[in-house]
Amino acid sequence: MSEESHPEIRDAVRALCKGFAGDYWRALDRERTYPTEFVKALTDAGFLAVLIPEEFGGSGLGISEAAAILGEIHQSGGNGGACHAQMYIMGTVLRHGSDDQKREILPKIAAGELRLQAFGVTEPTSGTDTSRIRTTAEKDGDDYVITGQKVWTSRAEHSDLMLVLARTSPRDDGGDDGAKPHDGMSVFIIDMQEAQKSGLTIKPLRAMINHATTEIFFDNLRVSARNMVGEEGKGFRYLLDGLNAERILISAEAIGDARWFIEKACNYSNERIVFDRPIGQNQGIQFPIARAHAQTEAADLMLKQAIKLFDAGKPCGPQANMAKLLAADASWAAADMCLQTHGGFGFAEEYDIERKFRETRLFQVAPISTNLILSYIAEHVLGLPRSF
Repeated sequence: MSEESHPEIRDAVRALCKGFAGDYWRALDRERTYPTEFVKALTDAGFLAVLIPEEFGGSGLGISEAAAILGEIHQSGGNGGACHAQMYIMGTVLRHGSDDQKREILPKIAAGELRLQAFGVTEPTSGTDTSRIRTTAEKDGDDYVITGQKVWTSRAEHSDLMLVLARTSPRDDGGDDGAKPHDGMSVFIIDMQEAQKSGLTIKPLRAMINHATTEIFFDNLRVSARNMVGEEGKGFRYLLDGLNAERILISAEAIGDARWFIEKACNYSNERIVFDRPIGQNQGIQFPIARAHAQTEAADLMLKQAIKLFDAGKPCGPQANMAKLLAADASWAAADMCLQTHGGFGFAEEYDIERKFRETRLFQVAPISTNLILSYIAEHVLGLPRSF
């Protein structure tokens, strides 16, 4: 096995996760409920404030430490999807918010007094073509009035604040100044409790995995202009600014999943006796496990490269995207291998494999489809013509 980064952090996370074993996650999955106790424990331990600067009450550490935290949660059999967004969403406020916004929000997030877990971007009609979102924010005096709809917005019911991407000018309102389709979008901070009293409706969406995802409707929601993050019309740039961090952290989760599946498969293969011998003695069992391990370690090397560049403040788009692609493929291959290794027992709830199998499948689709990553690599790394 490769040497783990930040062993002291991983040991602490592993110890915390022991208090939230498989039966805890199975019960939540069965009832489709949110892991409130788990998120509180992570918050109290300071793990969710790892990327917040010390001046705002956080740990002031890098993406490497954040990746170690989320990777270990998944390697321990848990799921960081309930709270991982807080780590990278707050970066939008940190890098582009006003001084007042940072002083008001970041210390409260670090202290666990506020949760910033949701970012409303995707819409039913636009999908991954963010330039075609229809949610609008029209200026009205000192306020903006937001109207529209978002979908697959996870954790909205469990977040005190939410960021929303909305159009403040039409997509084709570029004139002759060279404006691009992604110009004209802005980011707003929404107070969820207040908004639900005056124009915001949250509708839970039951899905294949327990990810607390929702559909959100904005019906003339009035938001103060002070709640805009950064400059009007530059919201998509702010969104892109946080994508490398998102890719890196999701990659760490996928690699954590893969290692969990590999460990489960190895343990079972050593213990399961068929025809008077452990099934792990058969190459038909050995080879898929070994291949999954090789894929996982290769993905981890790309992840480490992306982390090194990110923490050094250097461009890392290709590396972050390739890490996400390779990690998602590795976790899915390991999941399939683990289920096959366990045979019928892999479908039993008590083994946790079927739950993790469903959960890790998400990485092929979200937060970005593997096909879009391939398009990115083709165009921006290999210089091939844009395909869409």
